[in-house]
Amino acid sequence: MVRRELDALDVSILSALRSAPRAGYLELSRLLQVSRATIQARLERLERDGVVSGYGPDVDLTAAGYPVLAFATLEIAQGRLDEVTAAMAAIPAVVEAYATTGPGDVHCRLAAASHEDLQQVLIQVSQIPGVARSTSVVALTRLVEHRAVELLAAAEVRPASRTTPR
Repeated sequence: MVRRELDALDVSILSALRSAPRAGYLELSRLLQVSRATIQARLERLERDGVVSGYGPDVDLTAAGYPVLAFATLEIAQGRLDEVTAAMAAIPAVVEAYATTGPGDVHCRLAAASHEDLQQVLIQVSQIPGVARSTSVVALTRLVEHRAVELLAAAEVRPASRTTPR
């Protein structure tokens, strides 16, 4: 994946796509007042560089029947991260996991249909060979939504050029 600097047009395209994920090149070009070819070239570059990694739907797990969200911190036995990773990947309720620094070696996001289901998931995770210790917290409410576009927009980006950089 190539790390690249985004300009104001790139950020505008990403923001427009977040607001209207089904918009086509023509609609985006009208909305942003640039040519369809510019939109197409920019999006192809953003995809090629890995900035845009997909167009799948955002799924609200609460609306889909999984209203309980928890975070688990795992301490892993030395040299067993790959084994623990494979075991976590086999548990559908582990919706995300990250290797981390600081207290704990892995932080996981877990989703469950009920507190009882969450308890079973936590037991399952804690029994993975290689997990030395686990702690968990239940999320009550989301205070800030995922907001990658806002981060990009807040960064100092160079003005958009009307030509597509290579």
